[in-house]
Amino acid sequence: MAVVGNVVLIGGSVIALWVGARWLVGGASRLAGAAGVSPLVVGLTVVAFGTSAPELAVSTTAALGGRETFRSATSSARTSSISA
Repeated sequence: MAVVGNVVLIGGSVIALWVGARWLVGGASRLAGAAGVSPLVVGLTVVAFGTSAPELAVSTTAALGGRETFRSATSSARTSSISA
């Protein structure tokens, strides 16, 4: 029974993610169109936000959980390339 619940939860999460992504892109496109911004700039901004949002969420969760020493993959890669 727990497996069925997990499958339903994952399915619902995927649907919510899809709906949210379409809402974000549609809203950004309408807002940019009203402001006269190029569709290329809108697309690049949405991609930039989409790649940064997971790291922001994990960092925020770590900070709220009291794990101040959390390091993201980005900061670790920068540190290792600087020290190498």
